[in-house]
Amino acid sequence: MSYSFEYIDIILLAMIAGFIFLRLRGILGKKSGYEEDISTSFPHDFTKKTPEKNLNADTFGEKEKKEFLKGANIAYETIIKNFAIGDIKAIKYLLDKNIFSQFNEAIKDRNSKGLISETTFIGINSSEIKEQEQKGNMLEVTVDFVSEIISTVRDKEKKIISGNPDQIKKVHDKWKFSRDSRSSNPNWLLVDTQV
Repeated sequence: MSYSFEYIDIILLAMIAGFIFLRLRGILGKKSGYEEDISTSFPHDFTKKTPEKNLNADTFGEKEKKEFLKGANIAYETIIKNFAIGDIKAIKYLLDKNIFSQFNEAIKDRNSKGLISETTFIGINSSEIKEQEQKGNMLEVTVDFVSEIISTVRDKEKKIISGNPDQIKKVHDKWKFSRDSRSSNPNWLLVDTQV
């Protein structure tokens, strides 16, 4: 009689294992070996959107400003984070040549001194367009950012040189972005930073 309970136990355990396997397969999916690398397939999923009208100071209305600020906020956070970790190549497409050169030199200087930058980006409190002007073919837009950041710089021995890892600091930045109004490229370039 005890043998029948052992068989029932085995059958129950096999059913539970089968159920768990099927649930995991349903959640995680099945690897077939023919998956495309996401980093190479990602750009192919989007078609380049060309603007319907030339963007310049006259056509930079409320709708365009709203869209611009969304992108500017993302660019601001991305640039702050990548500059802090020293990954300048990841943000090269967002920077004017002069700004790229300045950021690159600052990172090299920091590395040569053995300094370690630790930055935690909390968020953007506000962003507001302060100025827009047309300079030839270039539309330039100046944005005031107010953000909250935890920032610390440590030396080789990991002693704190500046900042406080336990204090959130309110940061006021004025950044100027530029874009060629004739170009179909939707990217704006950071051309100037003021603190």
